[in-house]
Amino acid sequence: MPSITLTHTTCYRYRIAVSLGPHRLMLRPRETRDLSLTSFDLKISPEARIDWSNDVAGNAIATAQFDEMTESLSIRSRARVDLSAPVWPVFPIAADAASYPFVYSSDDRTDLGSLAKPQYADAAGRLSAWVESYVMSRPTDTLSLLKDISNGITASISYQSRETEGTQGPLETLDRGWGSCRDFAVLFAEATRTLGFGARLVSGYLFNPSGDRVGTVGSGSTHAWVEVFVPGAGWIPFDPTNRSVGSTNLVPVAVARRMEQVAPVTGSFHGRPSDVLSMEVSVDLEDAGARAPG
Repeated sequence: MPSITLTHTTCYRYRIAVSLGPHRLMLRPRETRDLSLTSFDLKISPEARIDWSNDVAGNAIATAQFDEMTESLSIRSRARVDLSAPVWPVFPIAADAASYPFVYSSDDRTDLGSLAKPQYADAAGRLSAWVESYVMSRPTDTLSLLKDISNGITASISYQSRETEGTQGPLETLDRGWGSCRDFAVLFAEATRTLGFGARLVSGYLFNPSGDRVGTVGSGSTHAWVEVFVPGAGWIPFDPTNRSVGSTNLVPVAVARRMEQVAPVTGSFHGRPSDVLSMEVSVDLEDAGARAPG
């Protein structure tokens, strides 16, 4: 069971001393059946007042309020997590959901709400036609269908890291033929929603000590994937960037309907855009167990 120390640092430098507005931080890992959070520490400079809350999805939100003007802002979170997800997971899908199409219960359908509805306009039905090509028959095996869609994205779309903010729409990713991990995630979520599945986007980290996975630099990086709700099994993680199913090597931080809702750091300052000299982000994931004596 890997025990990981995770450090996420964000630093801003300004041309002059500026007044900082409130900053919304989503940096605390989500505890799940496959992840135990053993410690978490948040350090911010200049000093800030921190208020903690949970949003509608249960994500931990830290809101930082600042009193003094500053020429720099440093936000560093350090977490220790234990991962216990199996490499080859078995999902106890309910008998009445093992084959697609199936019908969610009235309670599940109500609770899933917008998570089961596409979020991007597709008047010509292009995305619907694309994903239908993976439905070999009706009925068809539910888990196999979801795996085929995930693998199909990786087979037809080239991975390309992108430092710019924002996310491509699903049709934009199909047209360009390339995208980042968050673009892959949005395409997969929208494709499964088009078929009636409930899906939510996940922002977090990819632990990649062997260096054999896509979407990370060095031992770790921020990452994006998708969870699809299947009765009996619950939320099943799919990482289309790496053609993987299950949460092995994944550290979730936040889940949401749209990618814009799970940004690690959002905030404002009073000044001109040109007052920002630089923004640097670094993520480091270390196997804490590997450093233990003996």
